[in-house]
Amino acid sequence: SSGINAEYGGIQPDGTMPGDKVASAGDDSFTTFFNETGSGKHVPRAIFLDLEPTVVDEIRTGTYRQLFHPEQMITGKEDAANNYARGHYTVGKEIIDQCLDRIRKLADQCTGLQGFLV
Repeated sequence: SSGINAEYGGIQPDGTMPGDKVASAGDDSFTTFFNETGSGKHVPRAIFLDLEPTVVDEIRTGTYRQLFHPEQMITGKEDAANNYARGHYTVGKEIIDQCLDRIRKLADQCTGLQGFLV
């Protein structure tokens, strides 16, 4: 989970890093999964996407809610009811452009994009 990755890197639930654990500029393993903002906050390079909001809402209201940027949590209003065609052609079709836009924004922030973890 993202919480485990954040704890492993020493990042607090609000995205800050204690002064004694500041990541060096050359630490490529750290910057692979986190983007540092101008204010020093570390934001995971992740997008949460679900056709129904219940699971993503747990992140929006949970311990790590300040770690993630709200634009990186995309939800629909209803699920596809375990129906691939419904998810692909109707319910999912409504949010695909928004999802691709967010992926594009995250990819543009990378200096050497090598792939995606799904």
